[in-house]
Amino acid sequence: MPPYKTNQDLPTEVRRLLSESAQDLYRAAFNCALQWYGDESKAHKVAACAVRIQTVSLNSVITLDSVTKPQIA
Repeated sequence: MPPYKTNQDLPTEVRRLLSESAQDLYRAAFNCALQWYGDESKAHKVAACAVRIQTVSLNSVITLDSVTKPQIA
């Protein structure tokens, strides 16, 4: 399998479930992992993990910001 050149080349399920920016991350992570490992199945796992880590990281920042910033009444 060659690397994905655009988000339109991603599997339908990935495009359906992920936002455009998450698709960008998935594609970049997949392409790097495919080049590194040479294994399509492993590359999909790495890409999915990258999206999960980014999502958790963003959610943590949002939650932390809402806790630490004072509410103005």
